[in-house]
Amino acid sequence: MEKKASLVKIQPPTYGKLVTILSIDGRGVRGIILGVILGYVEAQLQLDGEGARLADYFDIIAGTSTGGLITAMLAAPDCHNRPLFTAKDIVPFYLENCPKIFPQGWASLGSVLNTIKNLGGPKYNGVYLHKLIRRLLGSTRLHETLTSLVIPTFDIKKLQPVLFSSYEVSKNSSLDAQVSDICISTSVAPTYLAAHYFEIVDEAGRAHEFNLIVGGMVANNPTLITISEVSKQILNEDPDFFDIKPPMNYTRLLVISLGTGSNMSELKFAAKKASKWGLLSWLVKDGSSPLIDVYSQGSADIVDYHNCVVFRAYNSEENYLRINDDTLKGSLSSVDTSTKENLEALVKVGKRLLKKPVSRANVGTGQHEPIENAGTNKEALKRFAKLLSDEKKLRKSRCPHHLNGA
Repeated sequence: MEKKASLVKIQPPTYGKLVTILSIDGRGVRGIILGVILGYVEAQLQLDGEGARLADYFDIIAGTSTGGLITAMLAAPDCHNRPLFTAKDIVPFYLENCPKIFPQGWASLGSVLNTIKNLGGPKYNGVYLHKLIRRLLGSTRLHETLTSLVIPTFDIKKLQPVLFSSYEVSKNSSLDAQVSDICISTSVAPTYLAAHYFEIVDEAGRAHEFNLIVGGMVANNPTLITISEVSKQILNEDPDFFDIKPPMNYTRLLVISLGTGSNMSELKFAAKKASKWGLLSWLVKDGSSPLIDVYSQGSADIVDYHNCVVFRAYNSEENYLRINDDTLKGSLSSVDTSTKENLEALVKVGKRLLKKPVSRANVGTGQHEPIENAGTNKEALKRFAKLLSDEKKLRKSRCPHHLNGA
């Protein structure tokens, strides 16, 4: 299946020096932190014109759970074939809609009643979320997005990951789902929202069913699988990447990886207490799901650790930027506390995070340690924005026919 020419907004990497990747973690309402960060990046790109959008600069945007929704907001086309949302629209979108996606009515009744309610089904019915995503994204399919997307999910019937990748659509039409179905699927975390079912009829007329849950079960931090998708295209000699020869040259990657925060400043679960937990406590404890929290945070950190090591091994550590806050406390570390006070506090977290020094995860201590002479996250993002701008201009100058006038 070919992409519509009118929707291709960025010249391919073969005309430039870099493959540009934006990766966005999951974790519910904490996605509002990312709205602050992305708004700053897009503001820096306005030097190229007031209409500059993130989808114009990144070859691939990847997202899990709430990150998958943000990915779609940034890359799905509106009626003018431009992104549905500007990055600065993300924060107001979350402030308006999170309280309706995660209504707090049961919270006042206490943790015991919440636990009893959770035993009978998902914590939230998801009706508003489904209607919102359907209304926003309509019938847009994966091949129609303004840049390539990578969004992970997990099929609970087949017990295997399902990766919705723009690169795979041309070879496998059964993955050309509506972006709305993909976003719903990657967002439905067990105990919080119900699993999502849909079917796709491929070009040969065969029906394919999907029984999906949250992408965080595969990769809460989707950076590594996104790099793997790039590597696969290079190995398959994709003409968009023909200037890059295998094995993967990490000096040709430019990666911004954004986390939604974690709580490393407090000791979350003690082994002495957890040793007495049964199935119920691992699923629901003190308003959260320890099993999901542990899995999501652990997988995100190990991906960051891997990337830090590999980029450093290839002398390209300046091409990889991971931004994440590990000091979230109390309700700020919740994935579904959607009170006005908590959401506004998360906006402040994002603003403070911009001012913090660039840091790297230390897997031994669990803490993020500042990188010497790397400056603040704001300064690093400004530098990356300049690299993105230069890359876009280089591709345009090398492209034979200055495709799309972009």
